[in-house]
Amino acid sequence: MDKELRSGMLSGAPEGALEEALISESMCGAVQALRERGASKKAISRELGLDIKTVRKWCRQSWSAQKRPGRGRLLEPWEGFLRVRAPEVGFNAVVLHRELQGLGYGGSYWALLKYIAPWREPWRGAEPATVRFETGPGEQAQVDWGSTWIYLGEERVRVHIFTMVLGYSRRLFAQAYRSEGLDALLDGHAVAFAHFGGRTATILYDNPRTIVTSKEESTGQVVWNAAFKDRMDFYGVELRLCRYYRAQTKGKVESAVKYIKRNGLVGKRFRDLEELNAYLLDWCVRVADERVHGTTHEKPSERFRRGETLVPVEARPPARRERVESRVVPRDGYVAVEANRYPVPLEWAGQTVEVRLQSEEVGFTLLGAEAVRHARLSGKHQVARWNGPPRSCPQRGALPPAGPPRFDPAGFGEIGQVAIRSLGRYEAMLDQVQP
Repeated sequence: MDKELRSGMLSGAPEGALEEALISESMCGAVQALRERGASKKAISRELGLDIKTVRKWCRQSWSAQKRPGRGRLLEPWEGFLRVRAPEVGFNAVVLHRELQGLGYGGSYWALLKYIAPWREPWRGAEPATVRFETGPGEQAQVDWGSTWIYLGEERVRVHIFTMVLGYSRRLFAQAYRSEGLDALLDGHAVAFAHFGGRTATILYDNPRTIVTSKEESTGQVVWNAAFKDRMDFYGVELRLCRYYRAQTKGKVESAVKYIKRNGLVGKRFRDLEELNAYLLDWCVRVADERVHGTTHEKPSERFRRGETLVPVEARPPARRERVESRVVPRDGYVAVEANRYPVPLEWAGQTVEVRLQSEEVGFTLLGAEAVRHARLSGKHQVARWNGPPRSCPQRGALPPAGPPRFDPAGFGEIGQVAIRSLGRYEAMLDQVQP
């Protein structure tokens, strides 16, 4: 085909396209020009990449704007059914597709999904508006967890990031832990208060089990986790909770968690958890607190120095949190606590011991024996090392009898045989005893 025919043409439909495929006016002109020059219809189809039926159509008629056939014609026979059934199943296309197949529909799930999409939006309604809620200096902080995968040494592990944001200045604090348990939550608060130099009047949380045991939304009645509530009462903090399924209520800390993962930790690798936390502390001070915040249009550090007022926390440390449980020592002498295993003396096997869990230590006590203590392991499926004197396995059961076995079934034949002697030996013995 000549260069002038190639120029200005849009790409044609692929081979095997429908007869009603749309083509541009320049493509139609190319078909007719090649035909006038004597090219066969099959040659034009190969040259332009059009279906042979399309070539035949535009060889016999002049070009006019075409309207693409509407989607969903295959579903038109079931429109009445879909109109009444879709709201009943919450516009669930999977359910509707399964039911339509039972009625004889042979189309795809995706075609059905597109067909009912315009009906779904009015039924769902618009997303409720969210009013931005700003708090005054020292009035409120927000706390939440975020988790991400990261390399510690050569191991790819999931770490959990405790995050606290001051509502007024937007200063943030982050520290990584192996879990989101109560001990990590309480430690995160203590370190955050020390970092900021005080606490706010209130703190806003989500509704995890480590904070709230149960809550009645309609009445506002809350059953707090006793250990968490005691610690917050020690600090004098007033606790606030988000409504269920309204995470945007604490949008400041939600945004901070995303910022930490996408800005602070992306593409990073650390030797261990201690190095990660040292980096996070430095990043919070040098990067997060020194950026111009998108909402306040100020640096959080400057806003903090100018107006944030925090309440100093009690200088004395809070009482040590302790949990007491009981365990039966297995035969191998390793007691399972929080999915980790701790060794105790082997002679304790089969007996019930008292387990005392503290923030940094796990202790095992048996009546009449010296207590055993181990550093509390973080994570799961780890085994603590035995640091005491060598453990010896006690002897159990009676000692085996001395001498060879007397009742071995294989020896019964020999035991039951009678010795054969001559009768003359017995007569001689009688002669000896008679006078």
